[in-house]
Amino acid sequence: MPSAVALIPARHGSKRVPGKNVRQLGPHPVIAYTVAPAIESGVFESVIVSTDSEETAAIARHYGAEVPFLRPAELAGDTSPDIEWVEHTLTELARRGRRWDCFSLLRPTSPFRTAATVRRAWARFLAQEGVDSLRAVEKCGQHPGKMWVVDGDRMSPLLAGAPRGRPWHSTPYQALPSVYVQNASLEIAWTRVVFERRTIAGDVLVPFFTEGYEGFDINDRHDWIVAERLIADGEVALPPVPQVPYEAQWANSNSIR
Repeated sequence: MPSAVALIPARHGSKRVPGKNVRQLGPHPVIAYTVAPAIESGVFESVIVSTDSEETAAIARHYGAEVPFLRPAELAGDTSPDIEWVEHTLTELARRGRRWDCFSLLRPTSPFRTAATVRRAWARFLAQEGVDSLRAVEKCGQHPGKMWVVDGDRMSPLLAGAPRGRPWHSTPYQALPSVYVQNASLEIAWTRVVFERRTIAGDVLVPFFTEGYEGFDINDRHDWIVAERLIADGEVALPPVPQVPYEAQWANSNSIR
């Protein structure tokens, strides 16, 4: 069985939802709902949080994750690509004698991903031959066949070349080809793709189809409000967290209302 490590990115800066990785959702900071399922899944030898914040590191450790070092500030900007911090993390850990065959990216902004979700994705990844990575996807709500590129006072369809002369934008949604969009909930890849090709995905990807709200991602204030409403209405449950809630002054002062 290949060895695997879970990598949870939790940089401090966020302009759309300040401090969103450690904001309180239900009784716990949102990052707890990623750490707990990762540990519970039994898939990973280690669950490691990558953060540039001492406060976030303390919260992550409270819930059972490791934070062996802080992420350098130059790798924690708004536009920093994932490959930079992933490469840095795996390289630094390798220097310390810690290596794994695979890694998984589990982002804290997907709070409804469960241990069962992780195990299902891991089983799908292992069942494939010749793949570089697995990525979570879901059917897109806004089909790219209905999208346009605007250039001044003119526009052209994003997707050209529809069959039988009928443009995609004039085709009923039900007749359009199925298109999937990635969500941020889960990725799994062989570590070799990072060290040999400097990519987190490689070229050969297997889709992992999320179900229900597994792929729900909190990107902005509206998403946060929706998440709270879904929980309040009983539409979805947060994963169980065995630790007592992290006690700190931020818990009340940072909740969004």
